[in-house]
Amino acid sequence: MTSPRITVLGRGRHPLPPEDSAVLSAATLVAGARRHLESAAVPAGAHRVVLGPLAPALDAIEEESAREGSRIVVLASGDPGFFGIVRALGERFGPERLEVRPGTSSVADAFARLGLSWDDAVVVSAHGRAPHTAYNLCRAHRKTAVLTAPGAGPAELAAELLRTPDIERRLIVASDLGGPAERVEELTPAEAAGRDWPAVNLVLCLGGPPGVGPMRALAGHSGGPPGWALPEDAFAHRDSMVTKAEVRALALARLGPRPGDLVWDVGAGSGSVAVECARFGAAAVAVEQDAEAVARIRANARTHGVDIAAVHGRAPQALAALPDPDAVFVGGGGTDLPAVVGHCAARARRAVVVTLAAVDRVPAVREALHTAGLAADGVLLHSSRLAPLPGGVSRLAATNPVFVLWGTRP
Repeated sequence: MTSPRITVLGRGRHPLPPEDSAVLSAATLVAGARRHLESAAVPAGAHRVVLGPLAPALDAIEEESAREGSRIVVLASGDPGFFGIVRALGERFGPERLEVRPGTSSVADAFARLGLSWDDAVVVSAHGRAPHTAYNLCRAHRKTAVLTAPGAGPAELAAELLRTPDIERRLIVASDLGGPAERVEELTPAEAAGRDWPAVNLVLCLGGPPGVGPMRALAGHSGGPPGWALPEDAFAHRDSMVTKAEVRALALARLGPRPGDLVWDVGAGSGSVAVECARFGAAAVAVEQDAEAVARIRANARTHGVDIAAVHGRAPQALAALPDPDAVFVGGGGTDLPAVVGHCAARARRAVVVTLAAVDRVPAVREALHTAGLAADGVLLHSSRLAPLPGGVSRLAATNPVFVLWGTRP
């Protein structure tokens, strides 16, 4: 017996068009979310399978496939190939078994309601995934669409954004798009955090003026910057208090900033590391105890067109209220450095990078990394730059040696 095809209907339109209604009316098994099964004209004799945990539903579909004359329909929202059921069905039954009839994705619908293009939007799903990735993308990018989930809806997203108040965002909460109870609301994070929300389709997190923006060739995140480890004069700084380009290059390699990450730059000085991490698409928080330096960090962020939360305070006390980071850069070398590194290492999900000049503090920093369960390593970095001499020749001018230590979570 030839295995029957599985028809996946993206219910982006209400009601279903006639050709899709005909397929549904002949089904022997219909699977879908409870709301889809309740609102669709499911045949009286068809077996209904509620999509909750996927494994039982897929088992039921496979069992139905073994019956002669079976006709299987799966109801889904919008475009089921976009963060939808098509992936799981394809993995279980093979894509050749699927007939997918997509509707309009909820992301396209939401941006259409606002009259905005979305080729420059970052789209992230919080359903069945760690929600901090979605929160950090909203911090780092000025046009993000979040497919929500229980426990990671508008209130939770808004509460997280309020933890980094330097980064200003407005939220568009879209419910039941295309349905009879459609509602699209614009709110501040403070307003959204204080509400009880029903199940929602989507939250758009927007920053800056709602302009048209430049034409793009790549959808979503624009990729890594064309160059990094920028020269020191790319940043406003005081008395050369800026991480040198060679040191920054190695630090970035060990931090590995990427979209969805949160990076702390502790003892940030000019904020050069935070800015570079943000240019890679990561969310960044720069912590600095000097008020004038905090102002420079904000100016450097504006210069490079990135959003950074600049926190005025002394570590580790100033770190307590911040969301947990994926990676941390710690600069400077005061007597409290081991305590700061220990706090950062205990909370970092992936890595901590520390730069310091004093050899005496290296053992204590390595011990702090080890104590937090990180595998520690490091180098003493020497570099010499070409410097001009009279007569059109050059010499090597040595920079100060710097210890670069790092710890990674196994």
